Amino acid sequence: MNVKDVNLLTENQEYIKRLRAWNEDCEKQTGKRRGVFVTTFGCQQNEADSEKLTGFAVSLGYVPVGSPEEADLLLVNTCAIREHAEQKALSTIGQYKHLKAKNPQMLLGVCGCMVTQEHRVNDIKFRYPYVDFVFGTSSLHRLPQVICDKLEKGKRVYCPEEKEYLVYEGIPIHRENSYRAWVSIMYGCNNFCSYCIVPYVRGRERSRPSDAIYHEVKALVEEGYRDITLLGQNVNSYGKDLEETCDFADLIARLSEIEGDYKLHFMTSHPKDATHKLIDVMTGNKHIANHFHLPLQSGSDGILHKMNRRYDTEKYLGIVSYMREKMPDVAITTDIIVGFPGETEEDFEATLSILERVKFDMIYSFIYSPRKGTPAAEMEDQIAPEVQKKRFERLLALQNGISLEKNLPFVGKTVRVLCDGVSKTNEEMYSGRTEEGKIVFFEGEECDKGNFVMINIKRAEAFALYGEKKK
Repeated sequence: MNVKDVNLLTENQEYIKRLRAWNEDCEKQTGKRRGVFVTTFGCQQNEADSEKLTGFAVSLGYVPVGSPEEADLLLVNTCAIREHAEQKALSTIGQYKHLKAKNPQMLLGVCGCMVTQEHRVNDIKFRYPYVDFVFGTSSLHRLPQVICDKLEKGKRVYCPEEKEYLVYEGIPIHRENSYRAWVSIMYGCNNFCSYCIVPYVRGRERSRPSDAIYHEVKALVEEGYRDITLLGQNVNSYGKDLEETCDFADLIARLSEIEGDYKLHFMTSHPKDATHKLIDVMTGNKHIANHFHLPLQSGSDGILHKMNRRYDTEKYLGIVSYMREKMPDVAITTDIIVGFPGETEEDFEATLSILERVKFDMIYSFIYSPRKGTPAAEMEDQIAPEVQKKRFERLLALQNGISLEKNLPFVGKTVRVLCDGVSKTNEEMYSGRTEEGKIVFFEGEECDKGNFVMINIKRAEAFALYGEKKK
């Protein structure tokens, strides 16, 4: 693995110097600082990347603003995991045309997973001529250079993907939240699940040095962050490419030794690499959340084989059994794909059977959709949409009952909740999450936001708990 320290005072010094001077001149002329806004699609890794993009922009003299309309530098960080995600991004880029018309000096850039695909770069090039520059996931560190090239040469910039994906340290981060934080511990994926585009758009697995992660997490705890999520496409593969001897269990054990009032979460785990050692580290650890997200995808061994998941249901259930033995009240969540090519009614029933057996606290379920460039898109026996939809509805109906069953025992108990402030779905209530990831609604105060509060649970529904704040 190659690690490169991006020193903003050396490698990017000249670009940063020129852009800061340019932004200062603009501020003198207009009386206000130029603003940056990042629109993000996709997963938590994209959210983390967007915080780096904003951090970079701030180092160049921009100031974060609250809406696209206020921006002078507008970035769209895209996702490629599903066709729907790409279409949403393209639709948003289309809507930004009128902003460019109103503010010709605005710079509009498109980045992220979607534009690592050649056909999508061509879409931007020919269908969206007002987009100023494009760069993919391997070129995030080139943002100062890309902006400079556009401003000084006047031409649209299409930054080619790097020949080698590296791990860059030292990129500044502007975090959107003052108490919840994302920390990327690795990038890329080696698994090549037959339905997934990620290895093609994010490259092979690259782990960050454990010291760099430790110092980042320690700094966050010292700054008062209460909830820290470690990110990777497969965190259980962490460290396999490092010269140092440190696997994921070693890493999270070390991080949990940091003093402070906080919880560590992680995602996503791959069952083929989930170890008893990791579960042993989690057991009874006050800083590691009592929650394990373990994607199943299908309860059929035949479908798992076609998905190239490299585990079977026996192995998966063995992991769950050991976890429940060591951590009886652990919350287990999962991902399920419905309607994968060749999925028979028997295959689908096998998935329902696993749900009934494991009793997940929550599932994240998706109807399979083909992704161009993946093996599954070329498979025969694609499932008809109407069949997929009916199976999806049956899956949700079953899980809704299970989720309610898992939540009912919380009634009458007092739980610790990290408050997120006024609920976005019910402005009369405050909301937050337990360490297990369960949403809790309650009557709160502004001072509760960003802090742990004790809530006595009075009522349970399938997707949320309702309670009163303990005096």
